[in-house]
Amino acid sequence: MAKRDYYEILGVSKNASDDEIKKAYRKLAVKYHPDKNPGDKEAEAKFKEINEAHDVLSDKQKRARYDQFGHAGVGGAGGNPFTGGGNPFGQSGNFNFNGQTFNFDFGGGGFDDILGSLFGFGPAGARRPRRGADYQTSVTLTFEEAVFGTTKTITVDNSDLKVKIPAGIDDGMSIRLRGKGGPAPEGATEKGDLYVRVRVKPHKHLTREGSIILSEERVSMVDAALGCEIEVETVDGKITMKVPAGTQSGTPFKLSGHGVPFRADGDRGPHIVTVIVETPKNLSRKQKELLEEFKKSKKRGFWG
Repeated sequence: MAKRDYYEILGVSKNASDDEIKKAYRKLAVKYHPDKNPGDKEAEAKFKEINEAHDVLSDKQKRARYDQFGHAGVGGAGGNPFTGGGNPFGQSGNFNFNGQTFNFDFGGGGFDDILGSLFGFGPAGARRPRRGADYQTSVTLTFEEAVFGTTKTITVDNSDLKVKIPAGIDDGMSIRLRGKGGPAPEGATEKGDLYVRVRVKPHKHLTREGSIILSEERVSMVDAALGCEIEVETVDGKITMKVPAGTQSGTPFKLSGHGVPFRADGDRGPHIVTVIVETPKNLSRKQKELLEEFKKSKKRGFWG
């Protein structure tokens, strides 16, 4: 189902001021707040939708990206590499609850296995045999390793174990390795599971929002006015990007397919580059004279 327009959700126009957006959000948030509508699933869904719209439209950079690229500019059209549709209680998946993302790998057992793990019963209601203890460990990835996936070797009980890290995994997610935890206790045959928590090192120039990669590039006032080409650092290496004449500071540009994989078939989100126009400092007398001359010319207002 296609996402609704964020301006439509808040009931404001596309040129609404920050104040108008804030007032509209507060009014709707009070109306649909779960505390005022206990048990009302429709109100709960609307409250979540209102918060999502406000999160984007109240942030200047996110709003600029949304105005130019729609939901694709703020991660709304990407999805997640760990969800493939169908049964949300399948073998693996990503579950979002109240803005917090949880990653699960059920190892093929499905929903019955989840209940069994939680309450100690099998699908038929019989008491499950005791099992080994679950272990926890962590692994640290570079920004690029998290984007493209990798294989890491970890040590568990003095034996090395290779762990395949899927492309698109994010900081804070966990991978469950069934049967790789503690040994089965006496009288049982099932080993425990191993949970590997992922930590992703920050990148010097790039940040991430779901399947979108973000960065900023600075250009001089003259280059922005006349147009230029710049080299942009991406996870795929440096690429050349054209900055059109008259570009304003804060303008976002989308590099399609240079973001994070969000589907099993390898489709990737965009890399969005925000251009920051630098105002020159410590101008020479000649430079000041030229700018004053420009100011008086018929081209006055070119950057306005």
